[in-house]
Amino acid sequence: MTFDPQQFAVGASWIATAIGAGLWLWSWLGEKDAIRKLRFLDCGVVLLFSSVLLRIVAQEKTMGVWDWAMALLAPLFIAAALWRLARTACPPSGN
Repeated sequence: MTFDPQQFAVGASWIATAIGAGLWLWSWLGEKDAIRKLRFLDCGVVLLFSSVLLRIVAQEKTMGVWDWAMALLAPLFIAAALWRLARTACPPSGN
């Protein structure tokens, strides 16, 4: 058996999907603090959408409508989540 980087990447993307879904669920069901809830949600969104993009890139079939929609929308959601994570990273100085 030889090492196949594509299979490794797809396997890692499924693990990232599971972790992202767990963070997303925890943000809705387990976390009570509003800022921490938002940060868990954003981390989950980044992991979920980036893993979906990786699987789209790694697939060998032609891209369908769903694949194109995810390829266009996922970077927008990732960028928005990373922006919110950056905005909620540290408390404002001077307080």
